[in-house]
Amino acid sequence: MFPKKNYDTRRPKEKEMIFGIRAVIEALDAGKVLDKILLRRDMSSSIGRELIDKLNAHQLMAAVQRVPVEKLNQYTDKNHQGVIAFLSPIEFYRVEDMVQNLFEAGKVPFLVVLDGVTDVRNFGAIARTCSCAGVDALIIGTRGGAAVNGDAIKASAGALHSLPVCKVDNMQNALRYLRESGIKLVAATEHTKRNYTEAEMTLPVAIVMGNEEKGIYEENLKLCDEQVRIPMVGTIESLNVSVAAGVFIYEVVRQRGISA
Repeated sequence: MFPKKNYDTRRPKEKEMIFGIRAVIEALDAGKVLDKILLRRDMSSSIGRELIDKLNAHQLMAAVQRVPVEKLNQYTDKNHQGVIAFLSPIEFYRVEDMVQNLFEAGKVPFLVVLDGVTDVRNFGAIARTCSCAGVDALIIGTRGGAAVNGDAIKASAGALHSLPVCKVDNMQNALRYLRESGIKLVAATEHTKRNYTEAEMTLPVAIVMGNEEKGIYEENLKLCDEQVRIPMVGTIESLNVSVAAGVFIYEVVRQRGISA
């Protein structure tokens, strides 16, 4: 016998979720912004196929996670019919539109990319720092990152209500697009000897921060123009990702001579 998997998780408030196939379809038709959709792995009913067709039509399949029914049951005791959708408290932007608008406005883009930051408190704290430092937009992936929910809003001290957030289905394609648009990708990584103060960040720049444990995914790291680190002199090998992000973000502020 295999041990029973533990799918214990914090239950979001019911107002943050939509459960039931027809309810999710109606939410899509009403233009609701969904952050994540959990679908039962073995869903095969005709109405289930209708939902999948609707998700495809709205280009939301990248936000879908196929999960066992036990995980769905952890979120609600009600009849979810094999689907739970999580409402996003914010609107998301297309990275292509954001970059184009910044250049057309005569700005020197200042972006922060989060490649797999999973802790909602880290995500919120980074968003708060971005807002304080004048970052133009935060770029996140559709999968593998922290949920953009009420906890994230709280951790950001409300900054996520005003800071533009771009959500991308394919991080590698997004990074390639930024490079092709003339935006320098500066990766924060401990696997280099070059210090962060040596990077030129007065030009259009995107600071790329990685996952709390694994850092930036190797394929994405290879796409970055420059790899830099924060020097460590103590016994701990790395900073918390939200603290490290703050150091990098305010180095851009310093180099650009930005003042209130």
